[in-house]
Amino acid sequence: MSGRSFPALSVFGRVLAVLVAVVLVSACQSSVKHVETIKRPGNSTRIVLMPLDVELSELSAAGMNEPKAEWTEAARRHLSVAFDEQQADLGLSIAAFDDSKANPEVVDTLHQLQRLHEKVGTSAMIHHFFDVKKLPTKRGTFDWTLGTTARTLKEATGADYALFVWVRDSYASGGRVALMVAAAVLGVGVQGGSQVGFASLVDLETGNIVWFNRLMRGAGDLRTVEPARETAKVLLADFPK
Repeated sequence: MSGRSFPALSVFGRVLAVLVAVVLVSACQSSVKHVETIKRPGNSTRIVLMPLDVELSELSAAGMNEPKAEWTEAARRHLSVAFDEQQADLGLSIAAFDDSKANPEVVDTLHQLQRLHEKVGTSAMIHHFFDVKKLPTKRGTFDWTLGTTARTLKEATGADYALFVWVRDSYASGGRVALMVAAAVLGVGVQGGSQVGFASLVDLETGNIVWFNRLMRGAGDLRTVEPARETAKVLLADFPK
């Protein structure tokens, strides 16, 4: 695996990057912090997999992240196949959302919910998993939500739940790797890449996130099939059945 680093592209991302550094230094990886048994209307549960919010980038020697469209497209393909494979193991029916057949209003709502999921999921990672950032008003409970706008997806798809996935994956350039090696010789640590993300299962009746798993590590490679399959398994670890 090449060197890796953070895609710090927003305020949320910059805050998250600092927290990820703490996690990586302590060699932690991923963990599920909230699991709830999902309801099964009519003894079956319909889950729709939302378009994957994934971006891969390359980190320059100067520390700048450059998004890579080809890597990102490959990652989306690999993860889509991997999630499709996972549904059999989970014993659930998970269908990908086909926005090409949705009307413009639904597609617009989808995009709004994906942007909201990025913000809510990032906030959950920061304020639920890190003691120094915990919100006193939450009192340790996990009660994050996308709001009742999520019902639009229920009406459009007939699904009971929506699975949202957000991943940012970065890899050091040759120049960055050389810098890391040179710095190591001098006893100085230079950050490599990281794989950061989260998956959320949203109840489309209430908009509440009923299950959430995070991914924070300096390993993995979504550019190739097998490592992407492993990442999908990590993201869906302890998925409720």
